[in-house]
Amino acid sequence: MKINSAEYVVSSPDFAKAPKPDKPEIAFIGRSNVGKSSLINMLTDNRKLAKTSATPGKTQMINHFIINNDWYLVDLPGYGFAKVSQNARNRWEQMIENYLRKRENLVNVFVLIDGRHGPQKIDIDFINRLGKWEVPFSLVFTKSDKETQRVVSKNVKDFLEKMRENWQFLPRHFVTSAEKKTGREKVLGFIEQLLLA
Repeated sequence: MKINSAEYVVSSPDFAKAPKPDKPEIAFIGRSNVGKSSLINMLTDNRKLAKTSATPGKTQMINHFIINNDWYLVDLPGYGFAKVSQNARNRWEQMIENYLRKRENLVNVFVLIDGRHGPQKIDIDFINRLGKWEVPFSLVFTKSDKETQRVVSKNVKDFLEKMRENWQFLPRHFVTSAEKKTGREKVLGFIEQLLLA
């Protein structure tokens, strides 16, 4: 897939206020600071599209970007650690759950996992919830350039092994680096398949 245009549309505090669900949507989510904005910018080849930040919890709304005037790329708030009150965190979680469960034009969710670490309970728990809600998802292991290939491969393998405890079939997974553009063609190729399906 070739991305010719990528434009920011709107940030919504609630899925009901998001754009009319008249185009397919591909969403991205992950723990705070997993490199979500960097990945989105790498995929769209636009360094300034999603705002990157060293502070976890930068994304606090549902952000819609229109790609090739054809489909929406949706940047969701991170789950887990962010320096916000419990109240704000509960509100985020409810907003994310509502979006994931009720957005009828959602085609797939890419769940981002930090490739530098072994399986984390918070990621596994989130994925299991997606399973319970019957939300289609794929995994993207990020920051693969920040560790040796051996370490990243082991972390990916361990993560998938951990998933096997609850999952009969494993989702598609991709290993990426925003810096080196690793995995870009594979992820875009998969998105293209999803949109054509």
